[in-house]
Amino acid sequence: MPEPLDSALAEVRSMLLDPALTRAVAAGRRRGQRPSVVRAELRPVALKAGPRLQISTSDRDRPYTRNVAPGPEADAAVEALLAEPFGNWHVETTGATLQLRVTKSGEAQVHRSASERPAAGAAGHDRAKEYLLDPGDPLFAEIGGSAAKRRQVDAFLRALVATLPAEPTGEPGRPLRVVDLGCGNAYLSFAAYRYLSGLGWDVELVGVDVRDDQRRRNTALAQRLGWADRVRFVAGAIADAVVDPAPDLVLALHACDTATDEALARAVRWDALWVLAAPCCHHDIAAQLRARPTPAPYELLTRQGILRERFADVLTDALRAGLLRLHGYRAEVVEFVDSVHTPRNLLIRARRTGAEPTAAHQAEYQELVTRWRVSPRLETLLAPQAAKR
Repeated sequence: MPEPLDSALAEVRSMLLDPALTRAVAAGRRRGQRPSVVRAELRPVALKAGPRLQISTSDRDRPYTRNVAPGPEADAAVEALLAEPFGNWHVETTGATLQLRVTKSGEAQVHRSASERPAAGAAGHDRAKEYLLDPGDPLFAEIGGSAAKRRQVDAFLRALVATLPAEPTGEPGRPLRVVDLGCGNAYLSFAAYRYLSGLGWDVELVGVDVRDDQRRRNTALAQRLGWADRVRFVAGAIADAVVDPAPDLVLALHACDTATDEALARAVRWDALWVLAAPCCHHDIAAQLRARPTPAPYELLTRQGILRERFADVLTDALRAGLLRLHGYRAEVVEFVDSVHTPRNLLIRARRTGAEPTAAHQAEYQELVTRWRVSPRLETLLAPQAAKR
């Protein structure tokens, strides 16, 4: 339930000045306001002169760090930060974690949990691996915080950051609309919302999955996190789930085989500005390659079964990127997670430019499908007759 902002900030102040503080981060902005810095991080440090509160701020161009002494100096510095119109605070002490989000109406949405993080002072200046979403974030208590999951969340968020503009854009008062097609248990959906809202984006997210039990589970989790007004889930097939209004950003992460094609086709039909798709399983093109003779002189590529399967993966994603380019997108195929952690580690990252395809682009694509005698599912879904249905 929302709480008065003043009382919630008073609680934040008490935690920031508590000797048990381990780390705190302020980021984002309140509706219609902009803080003087884009991010502030506080942590205790042990210096030769004694304990200090280290405050690091960034104006996006350059960081600035200072160490303030406990007492009046720290009190004044904390008061100044609390006066900034940050949209989010995340504060950790050795005994508790508090996450505060300022709502559109100016109230505080607060999530509190116990913390098991050790005191930071003993660590001096030693730093763990820097994650975009802190491993101590309360979200991981809900979705699970294994090392593998943290790595995947971090890799996904870095791809997201590389795709979106540096700052929220668009019409004033209009949220960034995100849809995750084939969201499953939606932990990357939740991570995307948590991170983007922390940067100051006004986000509305819809997760789509064919299983109604997943919809119920994810809806309950959104309610526990206090995000049910901004994050919702619907049950339905990717091809026909009702999502209104149309999204700006489409996610399709590990949707199996042609489900990725259905997600990409919907993104194109919606004129989505950005697309992130991590394909999984490429059975369709692989089956077509098995059923047809290999064109000369490429028989060596498909003679061995394992090589044919890997080539089918490459061919499928190359054709998907080519089709996106023919429909007004700049598409890149990049590494998602290091292949040490998963063999399914490619990500199709696309941005709508609206550019008309050139004759050379069209010829390049047509030559590839003609030579290999394949019919990509995405091409069928994007055909004019399919668009009318």
